Order: sequence, then C-alpha cells, then structure tokens
Amino acid sequence: MNYTYLLINIAVIFFPLVLSFDKKVHFFSKWKFVLPAIFITGGFFLIWDLLFVKLNVWSFNPDYILGLKFLGLPLEEILFFLTVPYACIFIYECLNAYFPKDSLQKYSFSVSNLLLGLCIAMLFLGYNRWYTVINFGFLFLVLGYVEYANIEFRFMYKFYRAYVVALIPFYIVNGFLTAIPVVMYNNNENLGFRVGSIPFEDHFYLMGLLLLNVYLYEFFKNRVAIKTKVA
Repeated sequence: MNYTYLLINIAVIFFPLVLSFDKKVHFFSKWKFVLPAIFITGGFFLIWDLLFVKLNVWSFNPDYILGLKFLGLPLEEILFFLTVPYACIFIYECLNAYFPKDSLQKYSFSVSNLLLGLCIAMLFLGYNRWYTVINFGFLFLVLGYVEYANIEFRFMYKFYRAYVVALIPFYIVNGFLTAIPVVMYNNNENLGFRVGSIPFEDHFYLMGLLLLNVYLYEFFKNRVAIKTKVA
C-alpha cells in the first residue's frame, strides 16, 4: 500500500503531539528549543541519507511510498527526521518531568566510554562497509564531544534513560520498516547482523540521531537560561 510509510510517520508523532499539552510536561512550551534542534539535525541527516541512496547503502520500496520526492528522497523519509526526533525528545522530557532524580548520573561517563570503545571496534570490524563506518564514526565524534568537550551542562544519564525507553517504539516502527520492507538495505554495506529484521547498525543510528537532537535541544535551553540569569 502506497500510504504505508506515511501512516507510520503519522503513528509515530500522533500521541506525542496530542500529549504535548499535558500540564506536567508542558512540552508545547519547549517547541522554541525543540524545532531548531530537529531542523538542524534533520538537515545533516538528510545529506547523509542522500549520500547513502547514491552509494546504494539503502533504497525505498516504491510499493509503500507515495512517490513524491524532493532532492531524490521520498517525502516520507524527510518526514521521518521530523516525526521520530519529535517523539524521542518528547519521551526525554516526559521522563525528566516524571522522574527528575539523576542519582545514576555518575555512571553515565563509564557507559559513554564503553560506547566509544564499541565504536572503535566496529570501525575496525566494518572498515570497508559504508553504513558501519559512517554510522559509528559519527556516533564516536558526537559522543566524544558531548562527554569530553561539553562542560557547560551534563545530561547523558537522562539521555541514556530516554534512549532505552525509545528502543520500545523503535523496535515496533523500525521492525515494520525493515520487515515489510519499506526500507531495503544493501547487506554489502553493513555487518549483515540483524535483530529480527533490523540491522545492528540501526540501533546506533538512532542513538546518534537522538543524541545530536537532545544536545542541541539542551544547548538552546541552556543558552536562554544563561541570558535570563545575566539579565
């Protein structure tokens, strides 16, 4: 069905959008920070997406998309970089609102170091595969910057917590996208290991996408907070 990918996008954002007006989270009041983070990150990932289409890393099944394309990408794929980050930042903020304690923050640095080590291992293991190299290379750079160069604000415990929760809808949504399949992967450009129908790399693609979004979201919030204190 040609509306499949579009319907998946709608399903992803429907409840986060409706619940954005929840009195405790008040997520709609944070749109001024959310939207710039999404658009900046989305612009980068769209370039990444275009590159991967050109390199035949992945492609889109014409049976499940509308056929409307911009710069060679399906409309639904462009919407993906709006709906998924919005839903993930919403999860992040909901957890922060309902579970504000961060007693496990002291362990987040160790988790980050383990992930940085995993990135290095994956770069060596998949050095000749585009998806593996670019995916883990990007995560290594962003994660390394956030943990070692970003001293203005710390949020990694909250991020990891949100990421683990976001894996639940991830397995549902990405499971559909890869099982039908809507998105078709060239296994010559990834490690060939899958969790169900989902490529192993996709888990860390989500992590990189969410991390850059959350970092920019927190950056914009922090900048306004500093200006408010100075004023």
